[in-house]
Amino acid sequence: MTKKILNILSITAFSIASTYLSAQEKPYVSEVWAADHGKNYRNPILYADYSDPDVTRVGDDYYMTASSFNEAPGLPILHSKDMVNWKLVNYAIQDILPKEHFSVPRRGDAVWAPSIRFHKGEFYIYWGDPDYGIYMVKTKDPLGKWDEPVLVMEGKGLIDSCPFWDEDGNAYLVHGWAGSRAGVKSLLSINKMNSEGTKVLDKGVHIFDGHDAHPTVEGPKMYKRNGYYYIFAPAGGVATGWQLVLRSKNIYGPYEEKIVLEQGKTKINGPHQGAWVDTPSGEDWFYHFQDVDAGGRIVHLQPMKWEKDWPVMGIDNDKNGIGEPILTYKKPNVGKTYPIVTPPETDEFDGEKLGLQWQWSANENIVWASKLPGQKFLRLFSMKNPEGELNLWNVPNLLTQKFPAPNFVASTKVKLTPEDAKEGKTAGLLVMGLDHASIVITNKPDGYYVQLRKAEKADKGGVEKMLFEAKLKGNEAYFKVNVSEPNGICTFSYSENGKNFIKAGEPFQAKPGKWIGAKVGLYSVSTQKANRGGYADFEYFRITKN
Repeated sequence: MTKKILNILSITAFSIASTYLSAQEKPYVSEVWAADHGKNYRNPILYADYSDPDVTRVGDDYYMTASSFNEAPGLPILHSKDMVNWKLVNYAIQDILPKEHFSVPRRGDAVWAPSIRFHKGEFYIYWGDPDYGIYMVKTKDPLGKWDEPVLVMEGKGLIDSCPFWDEDGNAYLVHGWAGSRAGVKSLLSINKMNSEGTKVLDKGVHIFDGHDAHPTVEGPKMYKRNGYYYIFAPAGGVATGWQLVLRSKNIYGPYEEKIVLEQGKTKINGPHQGAWVDTPSGEDWFYHFQDVDAGGRIVHLQPMKWEKDWPVMGIDNDKNGIGEPILTYKKPNVGKTYPIVTPPETDEFDGEKLGLQWQWSANENIVWASKLPGQKFLRLFSMKNPEGELNLWNVPNLLTQKFPAPNFVASTKVKLTPEDAKEGKTAGLLVMGLDHASIVITNKPDGYYVQLRKAEKADKGGVEKMLFEAKLKGNEAYFKVNVSEPNGICTFSYSENGKNFIKAGEPFQAKPGKWIGAKVGLYSVSTQKANRGGYADFEYFRITKN
């Protein structure tokens, strides 16, 4: 059987599996953001922090992954049939490597700027860890278990990696450099790999230097078309840069250069790195992200075409030869219409597992939480804060998810059971970033209290302070946080009956985390002095309109 036939069979199998999956499960549709508007779509297609997105097409199925940094599980896998509606279906890694190193939060480290490719019947994802090197993980089934990651290239400062298999069988790895570790950035380099893609075979060579005209060039993605090798790479910085495309007839260069997408007069700053994807009907499209501060790095989709063997992205409104991002456009032609679906947000905690939207701040320890079959709540145990910590920055057992829109309400009901501890147990609803704030229930010798807590410059050791306190009648409370424009203004409130909510303190300005947007979620902790034991039961977590 030929390799071509094997690939066709693999593509067909993935298509059937995806169709079966979508037929068996009711799609989740967000109340607060959906990009599908009938014949048209609006940007961003994902108003959530899927930073450094990369996409590959296999038949008529599209798969996306993104940076996940220290959050575990890592490397989210999203699936789409129409390029606009995306479902979160899996994660490629359950633990960040090395496991022990990432058993505590290493915020901003670990999984940077992955690339996803389909080669000889298998999916490959490569990413750079700025402290350890470039890893690869692969699978034949993106919805199932992925293989154990392989360290392809060890070293400091190696980031933003992308594999490329040429028609002659040679394999290559293109990557960028992190100035914070390597001492230099704004360079793109290439190494030869073995055909299996498991290790590099040489020291590599530089193929592009952006210091003169394209500072902070990074995030390279390599393709080949009409005899040209192409490298798509952003430059100029995450919030202020542009999309650069390089081309050459020789993989080692020299490379011609052209800016193909810029902010122009639009409100879409950046626009930063992403992926070129085509459709079976022959259309071309480009995914990229936009940094919106507390909202994170959200994903846009731009129309794309080729002119004189150069890509043209978006719409050239000012006729300067460089495209600008669009906000609305007709949906890609994929042959049929698919139902609206979005990544999950609300979790009623009535299933056997947590929703895929949840991530921990470090590699998960099984003792942090309990979710038993038939148990219609989530139990978070009162884990002791790391000794000497003044805020939640280094607490590993924070259970959070991405901001899903510029305006939304997150709500929960929590019951605190401190067991035999007279005080020192705390659980509640959290907005986490460089600054963090939470509304919590805590116990004291004379009863239970609701508190609003806040820490500024948490990454610098800022002390968490209590800004509001009120005594409760019992050990249960309902919490809400209303998040609204501009840029994540958070108003916390509480109730004892779930109907009459009382505002707690003053609004809080959400801040992004380290390389990520702000996150919202739940936690249960204990002071070092409190007796062991205790837990908090969360009945639900809901994202609704504000």
